Amino acid sequence: MTKGATRFGRHRTIAVAAALAASAVLLSSCGNSQLTTGSIPDDYRTRHPIVLAEGEYTLDIPVASGDVRLTTGMKDTVKGFAQTFTASPAGVIQIQVPHGSYNGGAARNLAGDIRRTLTEAGIRPQRILMSSYAASPNGDAAPIRLAYVTTKAMTGACGEWPADLSNDTFGNRNWYNFGCASQNNLAAQVANPTDLIAPRAMTPIDATQRARIIGNYRTGGTTSTTTP
Repeated sequence: MTKGATRFGRHRTIAVAAALAASAVLLSSCGNSQLTTGSIPDDYRTRHPIVLAEGEYTLDIPVASGDVRLTTGMKDTVKGFAQTFTASPAGVIQIQVPHGSYNGGAARNLAGDIRRTLTEAGIRPQRILMSSYAASPNGDAAPIRLAYVTTKAMTGACGEWPADLSNDTFGNRNWYNFGCASQNNLAAQVANPTDLIAPRAMTPIDATQRARIIGNYRTGGTTSTTTP
């Protein structure tokens, strides 16, 4: 083999090694989900993480100055809120009545109906706390607020724009507020916040249903899980 051929082979080996090294770098960067661009993470899940924290669940019941009782629709709304409270680990639910507003008298009367509706929904009276809050006497009709505090999934506030959006268009990067609304919606839809920490325990298998499915499979019958 000539000296030129040897030199050519050496250069070719170096070129192949460099190409493999460059490919490895590209693949490793593709596998990294925590991408950052400057000081702002490029992954919206990192910029707007869903966390578990103590939060307040509230429900405002509108009250007019002439109202003397809860309507059927209002009672159903209160019962639905009572179900979410019962399913939560919270210990106390508050009925916050406005004080000082022009509809204050009607609100005090309807607060009794709300309390009775909560007890009818299965909440013990000792878990219902009556309180009041200062309302503007010249403002709109102040509502009666139902509230309880428990652990909830949440993210930070959306609508923050720390940088000029027009300056980031050439970099083909996500703007800071990108993905915030989706993260907030996902956090609001989580029925059990602890599901974000770890999965729940599996329920025991249905031995009868399993035996039926295996038997149908062996005999060539249907494997539908619907019970006849």
